[in-house]
Amino acid sequence: MWRGLLLKGTACVLQAAAQRFLHQRHFSSPCLSLLTQRLLHRPATAPLRQQGTGYFLAHRWDRGYKKDAKSTEFPVSPVTITDIKQYLRSKDIPFHDGYSCLHIPSIFVEASARKDSFSLFIDKTTGQFLCKDTLVEGSWEDLQDCLEVMQKEEQDFLSPHVLLGYPESVEEQEERERELREVQSIWSSSVPLSDLPEDEAELIKTMFQITKISNATLKKFSVRLFKPTKSLVFPWFGGPDSSLKGIKLLSAQRTDSDRVTYNEATVPKSSCYCNLFGLPLVSRLDSEVVVTGQELDALAVSQATGLPSVALPRGVSCLPPILLPYLEQFKRVTLWLGGDIRSWEASKIFSRKLGLRRCSLVRPGEFRPCPVEALARGQNLGHVIKASIPAAHKSIVSFKQLREDVYGELVNTDQVAGVKWTRFPELNRILKGHRKGELTVFTGPTGSGKTTFISELALDLCMQGVNTLWGSFEINNVRLAKIMLTQFAMQRLEENLEQYDFWADKFEELPLYFMTFHGQQNIKTVLDTMQHAVYLYDINHVIIDNLQFMMGQENLSVDKFAVQDHIIGVFRKFATSSSCHVTLIIHPRKEEDDRELQTASIFGSAKASQEADNVLILQEKKLVSSPGRRSLQVTKNRFDGDVGIFPLDFIKASLTFSTPLKGKHKLRKVANKPENEGEVEGNAVGGAAVKKEEVKKEKAEKATKATKTPRTVKSPATGHETTQK
Repeated sequence: MWRGLLLKGTACVLQAAAQRFLHQRHFSSPCLSLLTQRLLHRPATAPLRQQGTGYFLAHRWDRGYKKDAKSTEFPVSPVTITDIKQYLRSKDIPFHDGYSCLHIPSIFVEASARKDSFSLFIDKTTGQFLCKDTLVEGSWEDLQDCLEVMQKEEQDFLSPHVLLGYPESVEEQEERERELREVQSIWSSSVPLSDLPEDEAELIKTMFQITKISNATLKKFSVRLFKPTKSLVFPWFGGPDSSLKGIKLLSAQRTDSDRVTYNEATVPKSSCYCNLFGLPLVSRLDSEVVVTGQELDALAVSQATGLPSVALPRGVSCLPPILLPYLEQFKRVTLWLGGDIRSWEASKIFSRKLGLRRCSLVRPGEFRPCPVEALARGQNLGHVIKASIPAAHKSIVSFKQLREDVYGELVNTDQVAGVKWTRFPELNRILKGHRKGELTVFTGPTGSGKTTFISELALDLCMQGVNTLWGSFEINNVRLAKIMLTQFAMQRLEENLEQYDFWADKFEELPLYFMTFHGQQNIKTVLDTMQHAVYLYDINHVIIDNLQFMMGQENLSVDKFAVQDHIIGVFRKFATSSSCHVTLIIHPRKEEDDRELQTASIFGSAKASQEADNVLILQEKKLVSSPGRRSLQVTKNRFDGDVGIFPLDFIKASLTFSTPLKGKHKLRKVANKPENEGEVEGNAVGGAAVKKEEVKKEKAEKATKATKTPRTVKSPATGHETTQK
């Protein structure tokens, strides 16, 4: 229904041959020529197309290439809300200023059928538009092109089928048709829970911990059971005919600690699955809605409170902007995304998209778990929603307002520490985790493998659901993607080409995006792209490789250190305001080959080390060829002050770094003099432990030698001397 096509990243073309798609009032030849030229000669943007339909150009490619969805070209000059309003006024188009969108009468509906409906929504941040009547969506440039053609031809509306999207390849068509057949097959073979025998239905409810959810509620939301996998099936109805567009399968598994974990699978794949579960049940007259992170939570809220409730398609990881028009009608939006710190952070981020003044947030805590768990405990969900706090806040707060947040961090210390790395457990021990809103500075000698290491570090987090944006200005995206794919597959795919499609399909599902810049870039352009990506894809981690490429040629007359300090300050502010972790790679100053790098070795280190929350150094002993040649040193950790160093082994076959688990590779004392007290304490403890172990070993060896050395003993009875061992 709301399949977002921003990831296609290509210009629209005019389908002039298929006359059956055109409205009876055809365009004149000059007008067609104008529209074709405007569309084909402008920069590639998101395609205009009608959602839920499949129109294709007659031309078929000999070989179909999939458009790289992860390398979307972000607009170089993002449109502003002022630009949009000025343009609409110049065309005498009335508009309403909504919470996150501007509303205008749809140009894809006949004037007689519009009445007073403002059904075309324009995103204030990106300019992306959606017509709710015809489900046509596209970019701001697409809408401008359509309005220019209408004005030149003196038309009062356009047919929604005039402009078509980028032609799909044969492989893409077949894949889309296969997914649709799979959706229909699973849906037709699944059964409503109300049709199951009572004992079997209760068993399923117990397995999913939804015994308090009534059969009437499950039937109301059209929830079914897919027996072969014992999975709940949540439908996605969309389009003008409210047809079935996709499904989500939810399976439950009980862990050793007697807790239930849920696994999700969507058809079509998650990058295309974009809907608000429960939206067809919302009335046009409803002015309040509860947004949840999971489908089961939406069921619980609806049953317990009677309020309209919808669930996000990807939980707390993302709120696609294409869904914002469907939430414009509500004057009050309550975000109850779960009962942990991660859901609380997502609620604060999503409220910025939805409009702070109408959003309220359910703060997590011991007595405010996720809705389905609160229902199981017998809590009053209506009271919890009424006690939600406004998202809007003043510039100054008191401790009374922060008290619950402080308590939440004390209770959920492990979650507050951030996302843990699975490939680098030693890094978890020092940094404790990857946290939003922080700035990490990473450096290392030239040729030591900085990009290779940081790509694996970021890949580790991305595989755990951290939405990642790569800005690689030193090497191109194809080579970087090849490195990360090799690290993902843990093998050389050039020697196993038959496995390429298997690993590429899995790699494509990761929330990973790339900037298309290469070489020196202006900081403003890069920052606009980062802000656009954070809004569009809810990016949590941005990697900039590297800082030196941010210092463009336009600042030749300015002190390079002043330029660098300015850029670092900009990234620091962006990380804090966007609640996004920024990893900044900086080349070090030239040092002697036999000297280890320090914090002071970072090029222009004063501002970088002060602003950074974490400082990581990839150490390399260039005169050593043994496995302990490289190591990672943490010289600054603002979270809790722990610092240290641990060895890295590079595996060339998979381009990965691994941490050996031998005793000798424990945290060791840093040879160079540390620059802060935290570092002294951390390394002193490690050094003292090592010294104690060495003393014990020496004593044990002396005792062993003493017992093995032969000695002469004189017998007191006989007076004879004997040799004993």
